[in-house]
Amino acid sequence: MPKVAEEKRAKYFRDAVRPGLHAAGGVAGLHLRVSNTGAKSWILRTTVGARRTDIGLGGYPTVTLSRARELAREARETVRQGIDPVEERKRAKRSLIASQGKELCFRDAVDKFLAQKDAEFSNPKHAAQWRSTLEVYACPTLGKLGVAEIELAHVVTALELIWQTKTETASRLRGRIEAVLAWASASGFREDDNPARWKGNLDAVLPKPSKVAKVRHYPALAIDDTPEFMKALRRRDGEAARALEFLILTAARSGEVRGLTWQEIDTKSGVWTISAERMKARKEHRVPLSEAAIAILSALPQDRKFVFQGKSGGMLSNMTISSITRRMKVDAVPHGFRSTFRDWTAERTNYPHEMAEMALAHAVGNKVEAAYRRGDMMEKRRAMMEDWARFVGQNG
Repeated sequence: MPKVAEEKRAKYFRDAVRPGLHAAGGVAGLHLRVSNTGAKSWILRTTVGARRTDIGLGGYPTVTLSRARELAREARETVRQGIDPVEERKRAKRSLIASQGKELCFRDAVDKFLAQKDAEFSNPKHAAQWRSTLEVYACPTLGKLGVAEIELAHVVTALELIWQTKTETASRLRGRIEAVLAWASASGFREDDNPARWKGNLDAVLPKPSKVAKVRHYPALAIDDTPEFMKALRRRDGEAARALEFLILTAARSGEVRGLTWQEIDTKSGVWTISAERMKARKEHRVPLSEAAIAILSALPQDRKFVFQGKSGGMLSNMTISSITRRMKVDAVPHGFRSTFRDWTAERTNYPHEMAEMALAHAVGNKVEAAYRRGDMMEKRRAMMEDWARFVGQNG
């Protein structure tokens, strides 16, 4: 028979400050645990089956001494009946989660998830893309299901509809379903493993995206066609033409050029600094400006926010720049000139691979290349960008 300590009064526990266990008395195994931080809680030390177990009974003073003794007696009676109180609590919790998960359907989970994640999206367009993808392709299959009920078969059904025909969209959809269900688990609405997980799960029943559809690259000009194109581009007037010319000279993305403000330009050092918030990789990026790039900037008015300004006074639209190549009847888009630049560095120069990747603000792959990230090789990249400017301007 377990030894029952002498009953202590409530004042004893109110004044208890020594970290460790303080026997309460009245019920065998009942103690007040005082942590190193001073927090107090009730536990019942007992044996369940053949295993020694500490059963939590709640925090002090929320749970009073008299209530702790009642809970301890109830727990001992439960053990005497051959029931593990800890496992019983877990089962009750699982039942509650399952009940809540059935009440929260996937469509509502999408709304709650996106509302909480709204601040993480770089712009409203990304949030709208997430919502559209989930509503169009996931909700017809999963929308009315409780998040706790969704299993692998349900996710496969949703994905199979477009896995072969819209592989890139389907791959994004899978990741977005996984994110919503992960949120549901973290929020207490489901407990099982995430059925939208790829590795060791969906990869066993769906073909790899790379095996289903070929990667579609942006249309780009051949290296040797670029100088002639630049010659024709320089003859065109307008902000969009100058923006595209600057884009080609800097090998930058369209959004980076369209959002360029005068505050980002240091004319003295010839450096364009793009903040992390404006970069795809969310890391600050410095661009060494060639003389040709600086000449474009020097010819533009500096009494406005955006370097390349739209007709309404705001930022140029992506369509405005893209329309230049269409009017010039070339099979290329603005983003494709980054590929042309990359091909030029690889086929026509001896500049290192990692330097070209750095110019494009790409993540450096292996450990050797990552060593270059300690600095941004600014002056070496400046020489590379001057050579690029000379190459594309050789017929100018």
